[in-house]
Order: sequence, then structure tokens, then C-alpha cells
Amino acid sequence: MNISIIGTGTVAQLVGAKLMEAGHQLVFGTRDPDKTLARTEPDGFGNPPFATWLKKHSAAKLKSFADSAKHGELVINATGGMVSLAALEAAGHDNLADKILIDIANPLDFSKGFPPSLSVCNTDSLGEQIQRAIPKAKVVKTLNTMSAYVMVNPKLVPGDHSLFLAGNDAEAKAAVSTLLIEAMGWQAKNMIDLGDITMARGTEMLLPIWVRLFSKLGNPIINFHIAQGQAPSKA
Repeated sequence: MNISIIGTGTVAQLVGAKLMEAGHQLVFGTRDPDKTLARTEPDGFGNPPFATWLKKHSAAKLKSFADSAKHGELVINATGGMVSLAALEAAGHDNLADKILIDIANPLDFSKGFPPSLSVCNTDSLGEQIQRAIPKAKVVKTLNTMSAYVMVNPKLVPGDHSLFLAGNDAEAKAAVSTLLIEAMGWQAKNMIDLGDITMARGTEMLLPIWVRLFSKLGNPIINFHIAQGQAPSKA
């Protein structure tokens, strides 16, 4: 499948590499490909620039947001949540229309330092904002409640742990579930379809506790597991 990843950071690179291993053709989207390839300094987290990654994954291509989105039969938003709407607008409504758009971003606002706050929550979410902005896209919110290392290799976390999906289109969610099972090794039994795109509010609001767990434990290889018991019978 031809897949477009909007974004070139660490999350985009890890997800892209895993999808390429599964045989998919990847085109990454950035605002200015020449500037992206010219960068030689590490990113804010000390990771190598995209040009270094691309040399090791030469089958991947780098194009503008619009050209990348045009290529993809399926599109993944792996940009920072604070710039996601602008990046997807640049990708073009027509290029995203009728396509599955997997949103793995979170609206984390680092403007006041660490830990970040959420730029939108409670009564709205980034996933909903994207769906409203691009109504013809089939937005599926998923993978945003864990680190990219766990996204692409769930076996890093022992035992069962949960993957949430939210979106308005049932067929799109089913297609995304199949992709995550076949390409990344997720198990259907650990996937929880929360419902429509408004459910993205809940998954995005998990991030404050995830960030604090990461800070406390010093380990990003963590995830949530939803364990169910039997409700007590009424007297």
C-alpha cells in the first residue's frame, strides 16, 4: 500500500520504518523538503536529523505535505499536535478526501515547560478538530497513548496492554486495526474501539498521566492495560 506520513520526527521515522518492513511504500511529507534534508543538527530530543535516517531507508521518499498526501492511499498524521492542523491544511483537503487519516498526534503544549499541558481538552480534542477541518477524511485516532517504540513493537511491554481507537467510520477503524495487526504485531483482543471521534478526548487526556509516569519511572516502554472484572450483583 502507498502510505503517506505527514511529519519527519522520531515518531514518523519509527512508524515509517516498521511499515516499510511490512512491504508498504512510504512517502514522508514536510513543509520544505530541501530545508528538511539540509538540517544536520539533532532534534530537540537529541535524535539524528531526518536526512541521516533517510540514508539508511533509501526506499522512502520525502516530498511536500501536498505531494505526500496525494501519494498516500492512507495518510498518517505524525506531526506535533500544536502544528497538526496547519500541516494537514497544507497537505490539501482534496488530497485527503475519502482517505483514512490516522491521527497519532497529541495536543501537547510545552510553552510553559515540562510537564506539558493540553492545548485542547474536556469538550474538544485534536482528533475532532482534524475531522471538522477535513470533513471528507476518515479520521481514526489511535496509537497516541504510548511511545513510538511501543506503537511499532507492542511486545516490548510484557503481557496484554490496550490500544484504543476512535472514529466515525467503522470500516476505516476496521482497516486500521488490520494494518496494526499485520504490520506492527498488535493483537485484536487488546484493541478497544471506544466509539466515534469524540472519544479522542479521553485518549488525549491520558497523556498527562502518561507523561508523569514516564517522568517518575524514567522509562518510555510503558502502556495502559484495561482489566475487566465482573460487576457485583444487585442485592
